[in-house]
Parts: sequence; structure tokens; C-alpha cells
Amino acid sequence: MFYAYIRVSTEQQTASGLGIEAQKAACFAYAKDKPIAVFVDSGVSGASGLEKRPALIQCLGEIEAGDTVLVAKRDRIGRDPICVAFIEAAVRRAGARIISVAGEGTDSDDASSRSEEHTSE
Repeated sequence: MFYAYIRVSTEQQTASGLGIEAQKAACFAYAKDKPIAVFVDSGVSGASGLEKRPALIQCLGEIEAGDTVLVAKRDRIGRDPICVAFIEAAVRRAGARIISVAGEGTDSDDASSRSEEHTSE
């Protein structure tokens, strides 16, 4: 199953094409006709911890082995490298994977694709 995680922190992101609907459209296009569950954290900075991201926590609680978590862009996962590493580890422990539909290196188990530098918002 596919799970789309959508995060928007500012109105500027919405105006620049990273709004909720644009991210959903990108994830649905990637999944084609396959089932997809959508989880949205709106108004949440990527630098925020998990305690401020209830949709992401719910998503992580539902994934199972063989599932895929889709994000429109890699930075939607988060911008704090420690938090991102925790999220990625939780997904791997569940037997699932994260894919950036923009093709930013999340579709590999190679350590170098998981350790790219994240900037703060």
C-alpha cells in the first residue's frame, strides 16, 4: 500500500507549488491506480519534532512490511537530520520504504541517499 505524507509549513510554499493539493497530486500520479492513504500536517515546520506532527506519527503507526511512504520532495520528511534519521529508521524497521516522487534519492537503501544535508526553514 502507498501512504502519502504531506507537510506544508507556510503560505509561501503553497504559492510556490508545494501546497497540499500539489503534493497530493504528485503522490497520486506516482501511485497511479494503486490504493493510497494521505496524511497531512499543515502549518508545521520541517524542523519541528515528531510531537508537533500528528499525521506523521499516525502514518508511521499504520505502515507495514512492503508498504511505501511517498513524499513529494525529500524535505517534506523533515529538515532536522536527527529527526529525519529517526523517521527513516522507523520506516525501515516496519519493513517499508520512503520514496520522494521528485526522485531525490529516497528510493535506495544506500546510506549516502539517507544522509544528505538538510537545511532549516
